[in-house]
Amino acid sequence: MVYHPGRQDNDVMRRNAIITRVLRSKLKKYRRSAKMTQEDLAEKVNLSRAYIGYIEQGRNVPSLETLEKIAKALRVKLSDLF
Repeated sequence: MVYHPGRQDNDVMRRNAIITRVLRSKLKKYRRSAKMTQEDLAEKVNLSRAYIGYIEQGRNVPSLETLEKIAKALRVKLSDLF
């Protein structure tokens, strides 16, 4: 098999984009289902409202630790966010 460095980088970038798109969509869905505003969720997980908004816009990707806090605050399993 021939190594194509650009192709592998593009594959990783595509997968990351898909993960980000799914995360932001599900986060918004579960937050709204919990009848929470971005500000409500931000207070529960000790983050800024702007940061929650950036996650929902796909501008920021939170750490696993932050995702665990968000899932707990929304009362869903971490895996539900993906």
